[in-house]
Amino acid sequence: MAGGAVKATAFLQRPPLILPHRHPPVNHLNVRRRRFTGANSINLTNSFACRSTTTNAASGVLTIAPLEVKTIKETCSKWEWRGYTINYFKYQGQNGQKSNPPLLLVHGFGASVAHWRRNIPTLAQTSTVYAIDLLGFGASDKPIGFAYTMETWAQLILDFLEEIVQKPTVLVGNSVGSLACVIAAADAQNSLVKGLVLLNCAGGMNNKAIVDDWRIKLLFPLLWFIDFLLKRKGIASFIFERVRQRESLRNILLSVYGNKDSVDDDLIEIIREPALDEGALDAFVSIVTGPPGPNPVQLMPKIKLPVLILWGDDDPFTPLDGPVGKYFSSLPSKVQNVSLSVLQGVGHCPHDDRPNLVHEKLVPWVATLSSS
Repeated sequence: MAGGAVKATAFLQRPPLILPHRHPPVNHLNVRRRRFTGANSINLTNSFACRSTTTNAASGVLTIAPLEVKTIKETCSKWEWRGYTINYFKYQGQNGQKSNPPLLLVHGFGASVAHWRRNIPTLAQTSTVYAIDLLGFGASDKPIGFAYTMETWAQLILDFLEEIVQKPTVLVGNSVGSLACVIAAADAQNSLVKGLVLLNCAGGMNNKAIVDDWRIKLLFPLLWFIDFLLKRKGIASFIFERVRQRESLRNILLSVYGNKDSVDDDLIEIIREPALDEGALDAFVSIVTGPPGPNPVQLMPKIKLPVLILWGDDDPFTPLDGPVGKYFSSLPSKVQNVSLSVLQGVGHCPHDDRPNLVHEKLVPWVATLSSS
C-alpha cells in the first residue's frame, strides 16, 4: 500500500493524497512582465487537407487527427510573465475566421500543452485555440524554491487573457487546471472570461482540501508519513527519480485512464520530459505538500457565467461519489448556468482519455456562446 501511495505522487493530472505542510509565504509576483515572442501559430488551412477526419453522426462534430507532439514543440511561443518565461501554443481556425469565442486550454498536474494534442485540431475548426504551460510545468520556467499556489496560476491565466488573447475567452481546464480556471472566473473584476468548461475538477492543489472523504481519513497516518519524507530533499529526490521512470509512469497512467489505448508512448514522454528539467523536483514537492488553495465549493456560487462540467465516471482521484464529484454533479439541479455530462468509462483526463466524447459535448456547447 505504501508503494502505491508513493507512485501516486508522480506527474499525474491530480496530485496525490498528501497532508499538511505549509511553506512560508513568498512574494514572487511583483515583477514586471512582458511578451517577447509569440508570432508563431498554426493555421488549420495549412494542414487540414492532409489530416484524417471522422464525423460524429449524433453531434455532427468533425474530429480531426491529433497534432504531432514535435509540431507543437516547434511552434510554441514564449511570454515573459512577472519575470518568468511561460510557454504557450496558438492554433488558428480555417482561414482565420472563427464563429465561436477563443478557447484557453489549461492542463492538470504534471501535464503540458501537448496533453491537448488530440483536441486542438478539432476545437480549432470554429475557435482560435490557445494552450498554456502553467508555471512549474511543461516548457515553462520551474524556479527553484518557488512556493506554488492555486492563486498564482489563476493570476497567470487572467494576465494571459489580458495580454495575449485580448478577447472574452472560454476557459477549459482539467483537474487542478480546472480549479485554476474556477478561481480566475470567480474574479468579479474580470470581463475576459466568457465561459467555463471543467473536466474532472480538482478540489484543491492537493487532497488536503478534501477532509470529509472517508478514504482520505482512513489513510491519514500514511499521508503524514509521505509528507514527512517529501520534506527531506534526499528522500524526495529518490522517490521522484523512481516515479519519473517510463514504466512507473505507464503503470500510473493506466490506473487513471479508462481507455488504456490512450496511454501511448507520446503520453509517457509528454509527462516525463518536463520532469527531467531543473526545478521539476522543487515544483513537485511544493505542489504536493503546499496549501490546497481556495475550495471550489465556496467559489462556484460566485460564478454566473455559463459552465459546462464534463466528468469521467472512472476517476480514482476525483470520483463521482467523493465530496468534490457529488458537489459538482448536484449543481445543475440548483443553478441554471451549469450543465453536466457524465462520461461513461472515462478516467481523470477525459479530453485525452476519450476525446470524441468530450468534443461531442464541448463543441456544440461553445457554439451557444457565440451569440450570447
